[in-house]
Amino acid sequence: MSEKRGRFVLCIRNDSYEVSLETRKIYRLIDDAKAEAKALVRVIDESGEDYLYPADFFVPIEVPDKAATAFVSQ
Repeated sequence: MSEKRGRFVLCIRNDSYEVSLETRKIYRLIDDAKAEAKALVRVIDESGEDYLYPADFFVPIEVPDKAATAFVSQ
């Protein structure tokens, strides 16, 4: 997937993060190698900010180019 387009994940769990994450919702993934080394991912959550969450709460997905623009802040 293109770095310019970004990467996306689908939330499949939100244990203890019900306010910050919605299951069955797509989130934009922010690259963070240090977090990934600790089994965490950085996503832009419901607050509009990026935070770390357990990686097993998400599965990677591919979003079509036309849909990816909907996730970019204007």
